[in-house]
Amino acid sequence: MNNMQNLYLLVPLAPLFGALIAGLFGKYIGRTWTHRITILMVAVSFAASIYIFQDVMAGHTFNGAVYQWISTGYISIDVGFLIDQLTVMMMLVVTFVSLMVHIYTIGYMSDDSGYQRFFSYISLFTFSMLMLVMSNNFMQLFFGWEAVGLVSYLLIGFWYDRPTAIYANLKAFLVNRVGDFGFLLGIGLILMVFGTLDYKAVFAAASAHVGMFAPIPGIYVDTLTAICILLFIGAMGKSAQFPLHVWLPDSMEGPTPISALIHAATMVTAGIFMVTRMSPLFELSDTALSFVMVIGAITALFMGFLGIIQNDIKRVVAYSTLSQLGYMTVALGASAYSVAVFHLMTHAFFKALLFLAAGSVIIGMHHDQDMRNMGGLRKYMPITWITSLIGSLALIGTPFLSGFYSKDSIIEAVGMSHLPGATFAYYAVVAGVFVTAFYSFRMYFLVFHGEERFGKSHDAHGHHDDHHDDHGHHHGLAPGQKPHESPWVVTLPLIALAVPSLAIGYFAIQPMLYGGFFENVVFVNHEAHPVMEELKHEFPGAAAMAVHALSSLPFWLAVAVVVTAWFFYMKKPAIPAWFKKTFSVLDTVLENKYYFDRFNDWFFAGGARGLSRMLWKFGDVKLIDGLIVNGSAKLVGKFSGALRKVQTGYIYHYAFAMIIGVFVLLAMRKWL
Repeated sequence: MNNMQNLYLLVPLAPLFGALIAGLFGKYIGRTWTHRITILMVAVSFAASIYIFQDVMAGHTFNGAVYQWISTGYISIDVGFLIDQLTVMMMLVVTFVSLMVHIYTIGYMSDDSGYQRFFSYISLFTFSMLMLVMSNNFMQLFFGWEAVGLVSYLLIGFWYDRPTAIYANLKAFLVNRVGDFGFLLGIGLILMVFGTLDYKAVFAAASAHVGMFAPIPGIYVDTLTAICILLFIGAMGKSAQFPLHVWLPDSMEGPTPISALIHAATMVTAGIFMVTRMSPLFELSDTALSFVMVIGAITALFMGFLGIIQNDIKRVVAYSTLSQLGYMTVALGASAYSVAVFHLMTHAFFKALLFLAAGSVIIGMHHDQDMRNMGGLRKYMPITWITSLIGSLALIGTPFLSGFYSKDSIIEAVGMSHLPGATFAYYAVVAGVFVTAFYSFRMYFLVFHGEERFGKSHDAHGHHDDHHDDHGHHHGLAPGQKPHESPWVVTLPLIALAVPSLAIGYFAIQPMLYGGFFENVVFVNHEAHPVMEELKHEFPGAAAMAVHALSSLPFWLAVAVVVTAWFFYMKKPAIPAWFKKTFSVLDTVLENKYYFDRFNDWFFAGGARGLSRMLWKFGDVKLIDGLIVNGSAKLVGKFSGALRKVQTGYIYHYAFAMIIGVFVLLAMRKWL
């Protein structure tokens, strides 16, 4: 194994080492050494990722096995790495955001009894995601896929003595099992059709299976369409796409640092990364691409609506994540894979910034998450205020900020697509601009500007934050108490994330969209899907796109909505209350999240309970216990009881029976 392969191994294994030290020996080495070791290991992983990035940019890619894991018959499964431009971009994003979250955690979780356990989990999470993005075969991809799901279960239910946290992590786990079932079927179908799980071999042989039916008895469906849709069902679970989106808002029960890590740089982006990696397969099925685009459009628009009515600061950002993941998915369906990954990267920075800024506000508010208890925090928390503003402006696609370049590229790309469903998707993502701008600046104005509403009613709305009462916290500020800026271990990551949120889009758009950064990594059939070629022709660079934006509908729509949000919540706060009362039916539908949770509880959970009760009563009690076990015992008892009456013990009874038997035998002999 050469030096570069050792370096590739170091990237995932360093966080794993930190996780093991924190998890096994945390109580012996104490809090300080726990966070020192885990942060150092993630920093080593980040530094190694930077070196590998430079090596890849110099033209050195790698695709090979590190060691053989399983060999059975004609199937050989290796642990291997595929190191190319897509991989190193994901490695940099994951390790950088994870490093910021680790540092932030020192301040946020400082008084939590599970301090060492939390550091162990987030380092393990980082290892799992790195194994996922660095894999060169489907089995290793599945290992990383399930590992991030497992650790997310542990993190969402980190405070395991809270019933709401246990409900949330079970919900996330079970909903993801639905998606993962489809994902596993897709991998199984790949093994059946191609006889291998190696990316390179599968992609090379894919075109030979165009137009062929899948080897599934009784079902006539195109092989590649079936594979792509099954794989995407896995992405629908991990990346929280309709209708498997229901777990993500509830995952806010976990601590704020993990909200940033799950929702910005790791688990939820795994589905987007996977579809991009599988572009050689998806490009061969227009049906699958249309399916992907429509699902993404529904998620982008309708999940954004739910963000408008939320009062919990973290849930607003959570629904924003759902909506933005929908934008990425729409780009995948339009064959603009590089645009989807570009938005994944920019979104990772500004969404992590918004989550961590929300956590900073929560610290300043003494663990009150209700925005109705805030207001006027700008003068008390200046660093949190300015970084939140940068994150919000990037989110709504303000020209020259990072989010603008990636988000507007998605809107333009889907507008150029001619696949079935593209028209609906275009209107959905344009309408999504309106929704995003409204809920983002509703949150911004309610939290940082206007009347100071804190300290008036202690936990007035019954909202609880991340910390238990037994951690020594009361929820909300006491009367007369003022908010305060967070410590430097919290504000430093905010500043570090604000910088790429401002600038990285401008510097990265040229190589990632118009240059050769993804050449020979992302595959697009330009003859059938010419979206990227048209996009390059229409907008040859960052400057051209920014100039175009100043005269485009999405930009002026966003400006109008920001002004509207300011007017509603700063000047005429009675208007939102009037809307809520006038359109109470719509408000009820949104408050109940389109009744998805109720339907799932009634149909799936209730149906499963009803089926189990029926199987228990009729199958177990009546059929097995009643008929088979007890029934056979009763039958033997009755038969033996009847037989016992025949055994009288009198010789003349037996002699009579023998004589009758002889007559019967003689009669039978004569007649037969």
